[in-house]
Amino acid sequence: MGLKETETVADITSSTTDGGQVVTSTGRGRLVLRRFLRNPWAVAGVAVIALLYVTAFSYPLFSPFSYEFHDTNLTYDPPSATHWFGTDNIGTDMFVSTMRGLQKSLTIGLMVGAISTLLSAVVGATAGFFGGITDRALMWVVDLLLVLPSFLIISIASPLFKGSSWLIFVVLLGLFQWMITARIVRGMTLSLKTREYVVAARFMGQSPWRIIAKHIVPNMSSLLIVDATINVGSAVLQETGLSYFGFGVQPPDVSLGTLISAGTSSALTFPWLFYAPASMLIITLLSVAVVGDGLRDALDPTAARARRRERRKDPSFS
Repeated sequence: MGLKETETVADITSSTTDGGQVVTSTGRGRLVLRRFLRNPWAVAGVAVIALLYVTAFSYPLFSPFSYEFHDTNLTYDPPSATHWFGTDNIGTDMFVSTMRGLQKSLTIGLMVGAISTLLSAVVGATAGFFGGITDRALMWVVDLLLVLPSFLIISIASPLFKGSSWLIFVVLLGLFQWMITARIVRGMTLSLKTREYVVAARFMGQSPWRIIAKHIVPNMSSLLIVDATINVGSAVLQETGLSYFGFGVQPPDVSLGTLISAGTSSALTFPWLFYAPASMLIITLLSVAVVGDGLRDALDPTAARARRRERRKDPSFS
């Protein structure tokens, strides 16, 4: 095989078969997009997430009130045309507070999702590709982190960083959310590194890191995209839980978790203090879930077909 032929082989990414037709990586991307757009629930989920994110950061355009403004003469005011979500015990507009909390929760969720997915891809691909002592050392770290109680560790570590940037909290969450996916990525790498295009790239003298970045990781894109979506929802939920117990976002910052915690004691007497942030949390998590489900079906249409067959056989199947 000549050098030119070898380069051609090395530059070919894996292809997939759908309905008897061979689809290249570029064509597969368009095919996945078409499948995704045919799923109305997934498209609606993307639209809702985008709307929430835009509204959370542009709320000053919709509300004349600011987060620093407190009308002490109008405390515990129920939802009205002036205060859409009512006011709290110091007269702060709950719509503004909820949008501020949504800002932090969505940002933390997206950042943790990106960090954890990147870590799982790098660690898993490195362990699987290099093998040997590198594989054993990295998998030992993975196994160690898997047995550690992440909630307890973050709860203990968070007060140590009180008064510091909330980005430290993002790092803490990201460090405990990538291990299982890293093991899956390692297994896929062990299979992919024996493929012809990877062998050809090695024969050409490409560096291991270039092979991982160009030929290994791109062929796991479907897994990593779905994993990132799941991680975002999981991170938002973890942040909310930790903030609810006082171990997450610290005052004067607010998140959906801190707002839900503050409104819990008033859920029966002043329900808007609890239900406004709780509703935003539920809408966010449901939207992320349906987007992840739509991505999974678009990337793996056999899963969707199997579920449809089960529903036809058993109407109670969900």
